[in-house]
Amino acid sequence: MTVDRNGLDVLDRAECLALLEQCVLGRVALSMGALPTILPINFRLIDGHVVFRTGVGSKLDAAARGAVIAFEVDSFDPMDHTGWSVVVTGIAQESPTSEWAGPILSTAIPRWAPSGSSRILFLPTDIVSGRRITHRTVSDGGRDGTLVPSTEAGRP
Repeated sequence: MTVDRNGLDVLDRAECLALLEQCVLGRVALSMGALPTILPINFRLIDGHVVFRTGVGSKLDAAARGAVIAFEVDSFDPMDHTGWSVVVTGIAQESPTSEWAGPILSTAIPRWAPSGSSRILFLPTDIVSGRRITHRTVSDGGRDGTLVPSTEAGRP
């Protein structure tokens, strides 16, 4: 396992996609009027794409107009101080065929807003990265055998 400069485990593509498959709620980050905006969305990972619904005329319309967006899911255990985060970056596109926008997706991906018309967007996972914070055994400075979050491993 590769560890980044902050002591976090770097997740490979396969592990990132496996974690994405386990989740149904994430956040989309995009720019609106030159300001960052983060919006919660329901989603599914389908055929290697993050697939989500958006209302016509909503803030996520910017995502359908060729803007680069970031999509993030994570999990954190506050008791163990462990967790992970996966980020997908790219350009979301409207569903290219009717099979993406069919009735299965309409029911498999619940709407965030309760009403209004919607469309299906998909975000390719070509650019995906992930990190995990884990516990490591530290054996320095009298803390031999003590478990600490990986971001603290090796610090005095």
